[in-house]
Amino acid sequence: MTSSPELGMGDRLARLRLRRSLTQEQLAERAGISVDVIRKLEQGRRRSARLSTINALARALDTEPSYLVGQPSTFESHDSSADLPSVLALRQAVSPVSDMLGGESDPEEPPTLAQLRDALRATDSIRAEGRLGEIGALLPQLISDARVAAHAFAGADAAAAHSVLAVAYQVAATTLAALGKEDAAFTAIERSMQSVRQCDDPHLETLAMSTLSWVFTKQGRLADAEEIALKHAATIEPTFRSASKDLALWGVLILRAATAAVRQEKRNAVPELLKLATAAAARIGEDRLFYATPFGPTNAGVARVNFLVEMGCAPEAVRAARSVPHLATLPPTWRARFYVDLGLAHAELDDDALSARALLRAEDAAPEWMRYHATSRRLVGELRERAARREDPVIGLADRLGIDR
Repeated sequence: MTSSPELGMGDRLARLRLRRSLTQEQLAERAGISVDVIRKLEQGRRRSARLSTINALARALDTEPSYLVGQPSTFESHDSSADLPSVLALRQAVSPVSDMLGGESDPEEPPTLAQLRDALRATDSIRAEGRLGEIGALLPQLISDARVAAHAFAGADAAAAHSVLAVAYQVAATTLAALGKEDAAFTAIERSMQSVRQCDDPHLETLAMSTLSWVFTKQGRLADAEEIALKHAATIEPTFRSASKDLALWGVLILRAATAAVRQEKRNAVPELLKLATAAAARIGEDRLFYATPFGPTNAGVARVNFLVEMGCAPEAVRAARSVPHLATLPPTWRARFYVDLGLAHAELDDDALSARALLRAEDAAPEWMRYHATSRRLVGELRERAARREDPVIGLADRLGIDR
């Protein structure tokens, strides 16, 4: 099912509810939420809801959360001279027709391992900055090249090529999930796991489980997301003597589990999970970047702010945000997500000026990422609706994000 970004969340909610032959009261009972929330969303008196509410509604209506929030489902290109990124090309790279027909022709010489690794590093840099359009243009070729190399090489070289391919598939999974293509994202993770079994990097299984947990979260499969993260974390639980990479990958898994717990309204589980992740971060001592994913005291602090926002604890979130250290050490997309959370907290406290200021800082950190981020778009749309002056900065921000009235 494709969402229409031109429709508001209330319109999509109402259409799907009627298609399921449910009254507002019946939907509220199924979802376990107040019927007043549903009425306000459908009447346009509320444009957004907490993610736990969105997930509950999606489960009750048997759809993906991305449909309800109107997540952008295609790449946008602002450079007409460049190769246009294509969701279809990415799908074809993840599930090529040769897999169905049997055999695979390799008309060209395979790239060298050095070339594959350089291409993956370039993709990691682009991903950290949230430039999804460029990822969409480059990633299909990287996957194709890595597949060719993995088939052509033998021994240690084949294992090294599979390591690149496993990570490339995981990048495809996160990119497709960001576009609301959760089915294709899951396929990409399955392909990644096939390469993990043949690769030379023992950490890639943990990375795949972390990505799988995130894909499950995007699908609304929150119990599965929590379970996969916690079960794998239990198998690799580090000690105080463990290397920083082991601590970081374990800590990211714990944060994945906490995200799923928050969205299931498991308030009692979240503090303990956050405590475990914070302890691992403190052990590392500073934020480190492994496989394009940061982990350390700053990222743990950012996660705490996110959890407080999602639990509806806006005053606590604003206070916690003041104590997050060294934000500049995080990649742009992580900084942008922090500022969006801060914007959500200020909006909840009816301080639209501070909310808009936070969103402008998010845009400054990762402008393209914001165009694809459904929560950012919803909040900007809300603030624009309430803007009293035509010169209000949030109106310009809405225009730059392509948000129609």
